[in-house]
Amino acid sequence: MFTFEAPLYLTLALLAFPGIYLRHFWRKRASLVPFAFDVWKGRGFSPSSGALRCALVFSHAAFWAGFLFLVMALAGPGFTVRERVFLTRGVDMMFVIDASPSMAARDFPPENRFEAARETVRRFVRGRENDPLGLVVFGYEAALRVPPTLDYAFFLEELDRLRIMDMGDGTAIGMGLAVAALHLQASSAGEKVIILLTDGKNNAGEISPGTAARLAAGMGIRIYTIGIGGGGEAPIEFTDPATGKIFRGSLEGGFDEEVIRSVAEESGGSYFSAGNPGTLGAVFGAIDSLETVEKRARIQVKTEAGHIPFILVGLALLVLDFFIRFRFLREVV
Repeated sequence: MFTFEAPLYLTLALLAFPGIYLRHFWRKRASLVPFAFDVWKGRGFSPSSGALRCALVFSHAAFWAGFLFLVMALAGPGFTVRERVFLTRGVDMMFVIDASPSMAARDFPPENRFEAARETVRRFVRGRENDPLGLVVFGYEAALRVPPTLDYAFFLEELDRLRIMDMGDGTAIGMGLAVAALHLQASSAGEKVIILLTDGKNNAGEISPGTAARLAAGMGIRIYTIGIGGGGEAPIEFTDPATGKIFRGSLEGGFDEEVIRSVAEESGGSYFSAGNPGTLGAVFGAIDSLETVEKRARIQVKTEAGHIPFILVGLALLVLDFFIRFRFLREVV
């Protein structure tokens, strides 16, 4: 919100009205004296062309506009910003998302499992506040894409950049969980959570899902596991990011329910199964209600000074008035 710290100084702007009258309309003003330029014919000086008359009017307008800008600068203009400052720490969360080719199965309309998962995560993130969020993606390998951060815009940008097969052709669930757990290890948050979304069976990586779950449990991290998709046949289509080649076919089979259920139980979390986009949204709604902590906050009001632009514009207008009068109108005084 734009404000003035000393608005009483704005009353000085009223001086512009008598000033304009005295300078431009008062007959006894001494600043402008008609001078007989052509003594023999007795003609007084006046602009001889429309362009010069416009320059004269523009010069006067620049002068008084500059005066008003300087008055506003004196009144202390600024922008007042109200910020909500949290006094307590939220829940640290890491999303671990499967980007293996099977996530391209088209049994989650309108697109596929991968896009449905991303869209559900987007909605979940927009509903959180003061909770540091991180992102890990896995396929044949696993990698951290976003460390725990409160910059949700950055998180969503990185989420949008994810592509199927970014991490190769495979499903390294254990590696994905281990990477997420290691990046929550140093967190001082009272609550630390990993949310795993996968539709496959662990078939890659040096760390098994069970080992990763025990590692997380030892760090006080709960894991919520979400199995995406059903066990039936589903059409599949995806593009290999390395070659640009498009693959089409059908996919049969599903996730390893026993493994991901045991991962959740080992860490004190919960297991969920989501066979369609509606169920997936309901699962995230349940996690959202489970993972809430008391938030205490205060409103902080900050004012950023904005007088410098007004001073610069005001001085520039006064210089412009001077330049026009002495360069184009050839005024001597």
